[in-house]
Amino acid sequence: MSDTGTLTAARVPTVYFIDDSATMREVIKIAFRKENIHVVTCPDAATAMAQFGEMAPDAVITDVIMPDKDGYEVCQFIKQHEKLGRTPVILMSGVVNRAVAEKAMAVRADELIRKPFQPQDLIARVKNLLNPKSAGNSGSDASGDDSAEASRASSQALSGMFSAGPAAAAPASPVAPPSFAAPRAASAPVAAVAPKPIVPVPAAPRPAPASSAPVAAPASADVQKLRNEIRRLEFFVKKLQAELEAEHKYCEALEAHFKTLQESE
Repeated sequence: MSDTGTLTAARVPTVYFIDDSATMREVIKIAFRKENIHVVTCPDAATAMAQFGEMAPDAVITDVIMPDKDGYEVCQFIKQHEKLGRTPVILMSGVVNRAVAEKAMAVRADELIRKPFQPQDLIARVKNLLNPKSAGNSGSDASGDDSAEASRASSQALSGMFSAGPAAAAPASPVAPPSFAAPRAASAPVAAVAPKPIVPVPAAPRPAPASSAPVAAPASADVQKLRNEIRRLEFFVKKLQAELEAEHKYCEALEAHFKTLQESE
């Protein structure tokens, strides 16, 4: 019994780190070197998923944008797997906005971290996800309750990252065509100044409202909606370019740091 207890206590959790950046993989290896965690680094999703059967993960960290399967597909595969369904998954993304958070919630990711990040922050998140799992092994019922509670907590955390802003104003209903009715004449008779006969002026015919007016308003609304969408996409592209530039600089800094660590060793 004592030997079994010793082996259980000495078990080292296995964490998969999936990223197509070789620099990031090396940095994570160095960062986790002093931790009691075994890190398996993989350059793509296919390599990682092929190893899941041989060495089951205790947690998975995966980049969102990758050449083959993206991080959402990896997370969905894990969460729908019969044996790996309770494995915590951390998604990494250079751009974190409402759309990314909603996709992360849809595939039931446990954490969403923005790149670039501090390695110590990632280590803290991994430990936080691993500890509840190890603590919940005392009973099967308790484990199920803890897993469900953890899933609800992670969903609330991801949804809280981008709380809904003020509701967008509803599109204005088509504006009714302006009334061209002539103003009513005053009911009081006008006093005659001179004894001239008052010649009645025929009332101007009331123009019929143009039949195309109700259709023109929705058309202009659609055009405006399209313009707003184009502006939003242009802003998103500029933001993505800035994020990619920042990530390139971060990778260069990490590579320099990695070389310094290698030289010091």
